[in-house]
Amino acid sequence: MNPMPRLRRSRGFTLIEIMVVLVIIGVLAALIVPNVLERAEDARVTAAHTDISNLMQTLKLYKLDNQRYPSQDQGLDALVHKPTAAPVPPNWKPYLDKLPNDPWGHPYQYLNPGVKGEIDVFSFGPSGQPGGEGKNAEIGSWQ
Repeated sequence: MNPMPRLRRSRGFTLIEIMVVLVIIGVLAALIVPNVLERAEDARVTAAHTDISNLMQTLKLYKLDNQRYPSQDQGLDALVHKPTAAPVPPNWKPYLDKLPNDPWGHPYQYLNPGVKGEIDVFSFGPSGQPGGEGKNAEIGSWQ
């Protein structure tokens, strides 16, 4: 028996082994990332629809209490702060703690009178600009 065990030399990974692993990770990322990003965009669109629906319900409650929707000049801010410009709502109360932004960080838009309904609440979508098409299309209360 050998009283002293033989010391083994630690050996690291070779450059080739590391490169092979990086290539495999790159191929997997190329296959998976587009699907994940597409799902994230779908989730943002769904969140925008939910926010718009909630804002429409809150506006209906405002109208129920005050016999009218906020004017165009008062805007959605009338749900958070009591309007001081005419027509001043007779039974105003705070309807929201704060106004949400759309999932892309832009404020929701409000039209009274609306183009597509009595009032319109909408987001310009990912582009943040009016008149987008396809994935950059506006998302509104009429949808």
